[in-house]
Amino acid sequence: MREIPEATPVPTHARPDDPGIPHEPDIPDDPLGRERSHLAASRAALSAMRADVQALDLTDVTGNWVNARILQREITARIAALADLADTPLFFGRLDYLHTPGEADSPLPQPSADEHGTRFYIGRRHVHDKDGDPMVIDWRAPVSQPFYRASRAEPMDVALRRRFGYTGGELTAYEDEHLSDPSEADTGGALLQAEIERPRVGPMRDIVATIQPEQDEIVRAGISGTVCVQGAPGTGKTAVGLHRVAYLLYAHRERLARTGTLVVGPNRSFLHYIEQVLPALGELDVAQATVEELVAHVPVRGTDSAAAAQIKGDARMAEVLRRAVGSGLRMPTEGLVVVRGSRRWRVPVYELDEIVTELRERDIRYGAAREALPQRIAHAVLVKMELGGEAPDDRVQDAVARTKAVKDAVKELWPPVDPAKLVLRLLSDGEFLDQCSEGVLTEDERKLLLWSKPARGVGSAPWSFADAVLVDEVRDLVQRTHSLGHVVVDEAQDLSPMQYRAVGRRCSTGSATVLGDIAQGTTPWATGSWQEALSHLGKAEARIEELTRGFRVPRSVIDYASRLLPSIAPGLAPATSVRDSPGSLDIRTVEAAGLDSAVVAACREALTHEGSIGLIAADARIPGLAEALDAAGLSRLEPGEETSRQARLTLVPASLAKGLEYDYVVADEPVAIVDGEPDERTGLRRLYVVLTRAVSGLTIVHAAPLPRELDSDAR
Repeated sequence: MREIPEATPVPTHARPDDPGIPHEPDIPDDPLGRERSHLAASRAALSAMRADVQALDLTDVTGNWVNARILQREITARIAALADLADTPLFFGRLDYLHTPGEADSPLPQPSADEHGTRFYIGRRHVHDKDGDPMVIDWRAPVSQPFYRASRAEPMDVALRRRFGYTGGELTAYEDEHLSDPSEADTGGALLQAEIERPRVGPMRDIVATIQPEQDEIVRAGISGTVCVQGAPGTGKTAVGLHRVAYLLYAHRERLARTGTLVVGPNRSFLHYIEQVLPALGELDVAQATVEELVAHVPVRGTDSAAAAQIKGDARMAEVLRRAVGSGLRMPTEGLVVVRGSRRWRVPVYELDEIVTELRERDIRYGAAREALPQRIAHAVLVKMELGGEAPDDRVQDAVARTKAVKDAVKELWPPVDPAKLVLRLLSDGEFLDQCSEGVLTEDERKLLLWSKPARGVGSAPWSFADAVLVDEVRDLVQRTHSLGHVVVDEAQDLSPMQYRAVGRRCSTGSATVLGDIAQGTTPWATGSWQEALSHLGKAEARIEELTRGFRVPRSVIDYASRLLPSIAPGLAPATSVRDSPGSLDIRTVEAAGLDSAVVAACREALTHEGSIGLIAADARIPGLAEALDAAGLSRLEPGEETSRQARLTLVPASLAKGLEYDYVVADEPVAIVDGEPDERTGLRRLYVVLTRAVSGLTIVHAAPLPRELDSDAR
């Protein structure tokens, strides 16, 4: 690895005519100077690209104000996407090909080739010069793929792969791999390792410079198929999912611009943590939401017992709700008479019966069938008019469909359904629940579902999150939910079958990326197998990939946490780690009276290191630890608040730790974390989550004996 001396000036003169070769510095044999010169010129080119967009005159370009507003919004988004982030490297790698890649390999203009082949700088976005020749190639372009997948065994026509090291926004080092030279020794990738281990302050960063071959295969999977990633802690499954979104937006931008993309996370703290990843890659139009926000059709103010929530989340509830929706349907008992002018047209009961039966047997939504019913009845009337010598047209059919007689018949045969009111009735009326769940739920399960007090109305009902999911199911039975082009759902192992159905409705005609770890399932209804979960999602044909090689969690930490796997996920392969960090695991046994003081001392010690600090404890222990930190004068952040150089310690309830990571973690009283859950297995899974949040070091402070699954002597 070559370091740039601090005093090395940055060359500023123009690049040469050959767009594939970076501009030369004043000293011909100074490769570091050439790279810094190319960086400076690339930044100048990006600034010029942004200035060109800002200078666009939209006056009289469009025919009306609507198109003008749409165009202006697109221009504003383009300007934002071209922002040059000072502390984010514009390019992070370089590929020197032995031969010039074919035009079919890339949708971008090709750099010129010389006798040495073709050179590409790989970065977060495409940058071109004033002539349109590329200075930086987007990491998602096909021609960039060998940067992530080429190896000495399979060089993919790459002569040299160069990685760059940065301090802030300044290029400070580079490291070369001559992939086509079998005599060159493997250096081990010091820059790659340094980037992986770089301390984290603030939100989650992208991993675009460090994507590994097995991760890249998932990232570049086609849009037509759903991918499920079973990822052990530290394997980068969340980052892989986000980079997959960025890749799909690059490869299928027009399609996804029409249909939309969505990232679903477990809570707002998690979404805040990851929200800067896609903008850093130039993607600004990806929506983010929790499942709770997706189904926010009723005001949630109540909670369920674990047993009740588990039943409400059971897939059998879909059948109960289907029956409830159809419970109001009636078969006709008398004919229908429509008056038109001086004539009366009668639709006999058998014809109405045929119409209603045909609609009931069709696989269409309740609301769509209800909208079709008056037209079907009106058509029957029109047939009679034609037989009677009249010549009615479509306008007559619409008028007949709007007559009071037809409206009254539709209301009687196919009454409207209000989803919230229907679920309210189901949870308040024992007889109605019995009728809809006969043969599906047991008597004891029905008792658990019923509210203790009947609600007076939708606004005053004690809705829980699980109830809101039921309302969402009914809404879809009545009217089809809008489907997006692609949905990413993270921490998916914690979703109930009914929650999977709610997410699946949002991508019923699109694809999905499902991310999770069965060993980290901490809800009573946590996923037992991905095959079952994907079936509930409506994506039973999805491809399942497993990531077991960790890059962030130190080996000693992941090995220690993996001792819980035989108890919490017996069939799951333990994760391995590429990071061997001696001293990263510290287990401290203290007296009960001094537990809080020892935890504060561990936090103070952790703060002597660079990076973010997470103090994670059982939810019940949080208030006491907050007081102890305040008394010790240690400032603290709440989960979701952004860390900074001045405030780096976050106090995290164990229930909110999932998906987050910190450079150093202080884990308070593991047995309290286990005991804070409804059962031991769930508690051990929660502890597994807590123990695997550390990137550089984990300190466990405990007074009570550790769970028997852990050997406290292993240090």
